Amino acid sequence: MTNSLPSTDRSLPIALLRAREKVMGPIRALLSDAELTEQQWRVLRVVQESGDIDPTQISERACLLLPSLTRILQKLDDRGLIERQKDLEDRRRQIIRITPAGEQIIDDNLGASLAVIAQTRAKMGAEKYEALLDLLNELNRSEPSKAD
Repeated sequence: MTNSLPSTDRSLPIALLRAREKVMGPIRALLSDAELTEQQWRVLRVVQESGDIDPTQISERACLLLPSLTRILQKLDDRGLIERQKDLEDRRRQIIRITPAGEQIIDDNLGASLAVIAQTRAKMGAEKYEALLDLLNELNRSEPSKAD
């Protein structure tokens, strides 16, 4: 067959999934100890990094669908890790901010998180690690192809 698919070792979607699982395994273990899901962690990190932010922006930056984000925000709010308030100019819009308890959970896990990153960086080498991030960010900024 001349038009066969490339092997799964040369498939970008599969390679990205495999790499994601390799990177996320140790992070999941860390988050499990903190009683957080990886999605909750991403939301906390985005909110911490961004300051006051609306759910649509969180959804885009944390790579989550809005319906999933709504449930995640509720759980984080119930735990006191974020607070939500109505926008004073547009009452339909919510503003999300991290609470001191949310900041603390990030601080408590920062060292272990940085250690996981350092380990991955050391395995790959700093130059390859930075090049990979640059390439992935370039891919993210590019227009989607019809195969996407």
